[in-house]
Amino acid sequence: MVRCLDLIVGAVIFIIVLPIMLMIAVAIRISSPGPVFFVQKRLSQGGRTFPCFKFRTMVHNAEEVLREALSNDARMKAEWENHFKLKSDPRITPLGRFLRTTSLDELPQIINVLKGEMSLVGPRARPLYEGEGQEDNSLFQLGLTVKPGMTGLWQVSGRSKLNFTQRIELEAWYVQNRSLRLDLMILLKTAVVVIKGDGAY
Repeated sequence: MVRCLDLIVGAVIFIIVLPIMLMIAVAIRISSPGPVFFVQKRLSQGGRTFPCFKFRTMVHNAEEVLREALSNDARMKAEWENHFKLKSDPRITPLGRFLRTTSLDELPQIINVLKGEMSLVGPRARPLYEGEGQEDNSLFQLGLTVKPGMTGLWQVSGRSKLNFTQRIELEAWYVQNRSLRLDLMILLKTAVVVIKGDGAY
């Protein structure tokens, strides 16, 4: 049932957003050097990995910029270690900031949904570094028992305002209580959150 929902709704969404994606791709190429897409290995069901697609929102030498910023700013380093996110991230381009605030950077993940690597709704597709040292964290591991989603419970419950621990607690609750009704509710709430731009950076 979930896979059918992903395929049907995912195909409709892809057709609707394709013109928007093409315009964003052109804007990225014009605004800063580097590729249109950012492809990163993410953790999936069972601890497997897959290439997750997003529009590039950062400068092309993002990792170098991050290392330098964290080494020079203790407060920023503490924020990164607590959230794995930075509110004033020096890596993000001006266009990238807009794409993140509106969540348009995540539109290419619809390709991952159609390929069967993600679901429309599920836990966050976590970067590999977030899984380091989490082997004995039962809540984190519970989130890896289902496919990651384009959206999920944490995205409609505070998004980047939540710290790492709060996010994995919400995702563990989702896995234990997931249902078609809950997924549909999250999809509807996602539309509201995206329009408001609440908690995104």
